[in-house]
Amino acid sequence: MSKALPTRSENYSEWYNELVKRADLAENSAVRGCMVIKPYGYSIWEKMQRALDDMFKETGHSNAYFPLFIPKSYLSKEASHVEGFAKECAVVTHYRLKNDPNGKGVIVDPDAKLEEELIVRPTSETVIWSTYKNWIQSYRDLPLLINQWANVVRWEMRTRLFLRTAEFLWQEGHTAHATSTEAIAETEQMLDIYAQFAEEWMALPVVKGVKTANERFAGAVNTYCIEALMQDGKALQAGTSHFLGQNFATAFDVKFQDKDGKLEYVWGTSWGVSTRLMGALIMAHSDDAGLVLPPKLAPIQVVIVPIYKNEEQLNLISEKAGEISKALKKLGISVKFDNNDAYKPGYKFAEYELKGVPVRLAMGARDLENGTVEVARRDTKTKETVSLEGIAEFIQTLLNNIQEAIYDKALAFREENTTKVDSFEEFNKVLDSKGGFILAHWDGTSETEEKIKEETKATIRCIPLDQVKESGICIYSGKPSEGRVVFARAY
Repeated sequence: MSKALPTRSENYSEWYNELVKRADLAENSAVRGCMVIKPYGYSIWEKMQRALDDMFKETGHSNAYFPLFIPKSYLSKEASHVEGFAKECAVVTHYRLKNDPNGKGVIVDPDAKLEEELIVRPTSETVIWSTYKNWIQSYRDLPLLINQWANVVRWEMRTRLFLRTAEFLWQEGHTAHATSTEAIAETEQMLDIYAQFAEEWMALPVVKGVKTANERFAGAVNTYCIEALMQDGKALQAGTSHFLGQNFATAFDVKFQDKDGKLEYVWGTSWGVSTRLMGALIMAHSDDAGLVLPPKLAPIQVVIVPIYKNEEQLNLISEKAGEISKALKKLGISVKFDNNDAYKPGYKFAEYELKGVPVRLAMGARDLENGTVEVARRDTKTKETVSLEGIAEFIQTLLNNIQEAIYDKALAFREENTTKVDSFEEFNKVLDSKGGFILAHWDGTSETEEKIKEETKATIRCIPLDQVKESGICIYSGKPSEGRVVFARAY
C-alpha cells in the first residue's frame, strides 16, 4: 500500500501486472504458466458466472459436464480442428508413478504407458460431439442446448495473469440443431447475449462482427465475435460464437431422423467466454490509483468506514452503520462495515480505492450529530456530504449512475480512438501514434491480411455486423473493397 502503482502512461504492462497482484485478484502459481485466482478476484468471476448462467438458462440452455481428458484419436477426426490446436495441447502418456530405485523421489513408471494418449482438453467439441452421437437419434431430440462451466489447458510459453495462462476457466456452449437456419440463429443469439453482458454488466462497449477466414475458430464455418478496446489502444477479443456447420456432426457421425424419416447430419454451434474477461474489466476501466469496478460486478458495492476517537463514538457509529447496512441489503446491495481497529481510516480509504469499491461512506461522531454522511464515489473520486435520511435509496441511484458513467466513459474513449484511414501510410501513422480501432478498406484476401499483420502486427479484429457497404480501395493492395473492417493491435 505504501508504494504507488506504476502509471499507465509510464508502463501499461507493469501497471496491469502490479494492479492484479496488489488488488488481490490473482498471483502466479508454483506451476509454470498457471495462476491462482484469489478470493477477491474469484468473487468477481462468480458474479460474471451468475449473470451469464442466468442469461443462458433464460434462453433454454442447460448445464452439463464432460471429461477433462480427450482421446488423441478424437482430435484427429476434424482436420482443421486438430491443426488449430495441435501446438497447444498438453498430453498424458502414462497413468502411474513409482519410487525411484535410486532413492530420488518418484519417476514415471515405464510399464504404465497408455495405449492411447489423452489430451487435456483445450476445448471440448470432440468429446462432446462423440457423446451427442448417443443422445441424438430423432428430430424430437433437437435442438440440444448444452453449456459447460469448466477449465481448459492451452500450453502457453508467454503468460500474463487472466489474459493468457496455460490453464484458464471458461464456459463453453455446444448446441445441435435440425437446420442451418436454426444453428445460425443460435450463433447470433449467443453473440448478442455476450454483447449484452459486456455492455450492461461490465460497462464495456463492444463491436459485434465476423472473423476473417484467417482468424476463424479451427473447425468452424463462421466465427462471430465481440471486440473491446483497452486504454492502451489495443483490442481484446471478449467473446466468440461459432457456427460449426455440419463439420463435427460429419466427423463423429451425428445424424438424426427428420419428420420424413430421412437421416440427416445435425448442424452445430459452440460459443464461449473465459476469465480473460477479468483482464478486460481491469484494463478498460481502472486508473493509476487502482481498480475501477462497475457496481454490478463489484464484490463489495459499498464500504462504511467509521472515524472515531473512543469506544463510545464507535458504538454509536456502529449502530447507525448497522441500520444503513440492513437497508442497503434489502435493496440487494452488498455492503461492508470496516471497524478493524488495526488500520487508520486513511489506510482503509487507499485500500478500498485500490480494490475498486464503487462507493465509500465515511462516518464520524459529528456526522451523526448532523444527520449526515460523507459519500465518495470511486470512478470520479468525488465526495459529497449527504443526509442520512433516505441514504439507502440515494446510494441505489448513485450505483446505477456510476454503472452508466463507467460505460459512457469507455464508449467516449472508444469513439475518440476509432479512426478512418484511406492509405497504408496513414494506417501506420495512426497505429504507431495512438492505436485504437482503425477502420480501413481491405480487398478480402488472406494474402493481404497476412502481409499487413507481418508488417504492422495489426490484425483484422472483425468485419462489423453493421458494416456499411462502401466501395473503396484496399489500403495495402490498391484492389477494390466493398467496405471497411476493424484493424487493431491486440492482446
